[in-house]
Amino acid sequence: MAEIEILLPKMGESVAEATIIKWLKSEGDSVEADEPIVEIATDKVDSEVPAPEDGILVKVLVNEDDVVQVGDPIAIYNIGGEETVVKAPAAKSETTAAPAPEVIEAVSAPLVATESGPIKSNDNRFYSPLVKNIAKTEGISQTELDGINGTGKESRVTKTDILDYIENKGSATPVAAPLNQNTNPAPKATENKPEKTKSTAAQPKPPVISIGSGDEIVEMDRMRKLIADHMVMSVRVSPHVTSYVEVDMTNVVTWRNKVKNKFMEKEGEKITFTPIIIEAIAKAIKDMPGVNVSVDGTKIIKRKHINIGMAAALPTGNLIVPVIKDADMLNLGGMAKKVNDLANRSRTNTLKPEDIQGGTYTFTNVGTFGNVMGTPIINQPQVAIMAAGAIRKKPAVIETEHGDLIGIRHMMFLSHSYDHRVVDGMLGGTFVKRVAEYLENFDTNREL
Repeated sequence: MAEIEILLPKMGESVAEATIIKWLKSEGDSVEADEPIVEIATDKVDSEVPAPEDGILVKVLVNEDDVVQVGDPIAIYNIGGEETVVKAPAAKSETTAAPAPEVIEAVSAPLVATESGPIKSNDNRFYSPLVKNIAKTEGISQTELDGINGTGKESRVTKTDILDYIENKGSATPVAAPLNQNTNPAPKATENKPEKTKSTAAQPKPPVISIGSGDEIVEMDRMRKLIADHMVMSVRVSPHVTSYVEVDMTNVVTWRNKVKNKFMEKEGEKITFTPIIIEAIAKAIKDMPGVNVSVDGTKIIKRKHINIGMAAALPTGNLIVPVIKDADMLNLGGMAKKVNDLANRSRTNTLKPEDIQGGTYTFTNVGTFGNVMGTPIINQPQVAIMAAGAIRKKPAVIETEHGDLIGIRHMMFLSHSYDHRVVDGMLGGTFVKRVAEYLENFDTNREL
């Protein structure tokens, strides 16, 4: 029997660390190949790490709730053969999916310029890349960071520790004080704060919340906390502008009604409006690639691939954004199958980490909830997102060569939110208009 180290597997290009949730096997347990030994959670999905082959779990190297870097050893494992160090197979997707999408990639996007200096580890304390990025973007100095009490292994500062510090920074008023009159005030930030530059926005203080009789207090689940952090961060990073157009969807509705039964018989699944709209978005991106970019400080990263995320609802009510890779390369039938597959696996919590990574643009269908239009928040580190409202029958002016007529048409609003740092009104407004033109000129004789 040879001892090997089981390493925390790589779970995507943007995932640098994971939290140990629960050990499924104990030291001394016999384990079969591919049998899960530990549950882990990233800022994207929850997963299981399987055993590389039949063997015995000799020693657990990390505790539950520890934050571990990708590639670090998490356990000692006994197998047959020569002694080596191997990486565990890629983590298997668990039944609990995590949020929005491209959530953690946004943390590395610089928020504002600061004078806090580089954040670095020293001989006495290690800081993960995620913690360093958060400290840098929030203007936390090295001295402040060194003073934060860490709850991780060997007093390591975790993401939760630094976010809690930021939330309580400079606040001396307890939240929900009426619940407990003995609640201590939130600690004040240390006096050694970096000077803020003109581009650094003042951190808003949370309001004092009073608790009334009969009110119920519910703690956010982990996913909702991540979504909340991501949404607040996105609004701070990007100056949002939203443009709207109203689209005549009559041709699309007519065509879908004509082919939906045939598509169901042939493919065994429905064809919805979502793949048709995403196809139009992909075409418009090819025409105007300026919305298919990311911003890194003063640099603009032009994306080669058109990877469109689609917001999907989870059974918990939270949202996740699985990604259709190279959407411009799919025909409409292939797009419909991909949309249905990702939507079904979102509902059953069986998405894999790679399913929600690499998005360059996002689409959300608020019409699913009966909404006429919405003002979506950009999914960082992207620079634009489009929302489609409900399709409704309305009287509309129809222009013909013989004059204008009033008729009943299927109308829909498109909302396009974009980052005004790099997408000006002309590009943002023209882009959503181009999507509308592709939809309005849809060929009703088109074959699947």
